[in-house]
Amino acid sequence: MTTQTLSIAEREARHTSGATSKRPLTLVRGVGSTVWDDAGRAYLDATSGQGVALIGHSHPAVARAVAEQAATLITCTDSFSNDRRAELYDVLAALLPPGFDRYFICNSGAEANEAALKLARQITGRSGIVAVRRGFHGRTLGALSLTWNPKYREVFQSWLPAVTHIAPDDLDAARVAISDETAAVFFEAVQGEGGVHPLDADYLYELRRLCSERGALLVADEIQTGLGRSGRWFGFEHAGITPDIITLGKGIAGGIPMGAAAWRGERGQFEAGAHGSTFGGNPLACAAAIAALGVLRDDELPERSAELGARLLDELRARQLPQVREVRGLGLLIGLELRGRVTPVLKDLQERSVLALPAGLNVLRLLPPLVLTDGEAERLVEAVVEVLQ
Repeated sequence: MTTQTLSIAEREARHTSGATSKRPLTLVRGVGSTVWDDAGRAYLDATSGQGVALIGHSHPAVARAVAEQAATLITCTDSFSNDRRAELYDVLAALLPPGFDRYFICNSGAEANEAALKLARQITGRSGIVAVRRGFHGRTLGALSLTWNPKYREVFQSWLPAVTHIAPDDLDAARVAISDETAAVFFEAVQGEGGVHPLDADYLYELRRLCSERGALLVADEIQTGLGRSGRWFGFEHAGITPDIITLGKGIAGGIPMGAAAWRGERGQFEAGAHGSTFGGNPLACAAAIAALGVLRDDELPERSAELGARLLDELRARQLPQVREVRGLGLLIGLELRGRVTPVLKDLQERSVLALPAGLNVLRLLPPLVLTDGEAERLVEAVVEVLQ
């Protein structure tokens, strides 16, 4: 059989790495909250491309910024200054809490967590790292050491840096684990991959206090919860705290690969040559990020996420679906813990032209773009209700 006679999926299957389980669907186009397959069928995308399409797919502002920058200058290593990078720094300074004036721009959320690990150890001179169980922080080796799920870690365990994992919302465990040898404590305000579990505000407040008392750095992984997803600009804001390092990724550049670590410059910075990235902070990605963050700000999408997310949570809880144990989340990061496995539910939703995500074996995760319309939200709820009744 020639390549020309094979479908797109069959051509991919000949060469794919095997690292990702493929769904029986080929996507070729997207606008807003809608994506289309190669047969022209439209789907409501409640995955946001794994949480990336915060402002929807192919947003015109990002498309224009990328096209203009591609015709100007695509790449420029961090060894040289650049106008787009400087502009992005200004945008981040206005967006982040006061004092967050140092940034390492990279290519993904996992890379941002790798930078945070190195930075914390360099600044504090300590080696101990603490992370919260159920957390997901990436699959590169440093980030994987923070990630809790054994299925990701076991094969590579002998290569991973030592990390102490503590039970979520367990204050006694935190008081024991965080010591004068701890460099950093990593957390997600809402543990998305781990089942959509918002951490208790009092617990996060105590983590902040313990880190301040014992000289450790508190690191907020805002890769999935940040930039409006949780109904505020950052998930940690729900607990009224401010971390020492913030890591960002996913939707920061409107779909163009980017990650970032931000921290208080008064705590220190990398020594020259201690870390780096060939593509990190390239003008193309920076232009996309400037545009995407501008849309989030100007269209008040964090506020939209809070209002619409609360409405969806109330509606789903009110239906009292027999297959659902609990509905939880913040903003447009919503999880339905099921009484059975989630895979059949995902298949049934896809048959109804709705795409959603798992969060473990029995949690249905809804992660739609923040530009989701009222009509699309109603359609999403009705599809979920129809499947789960």
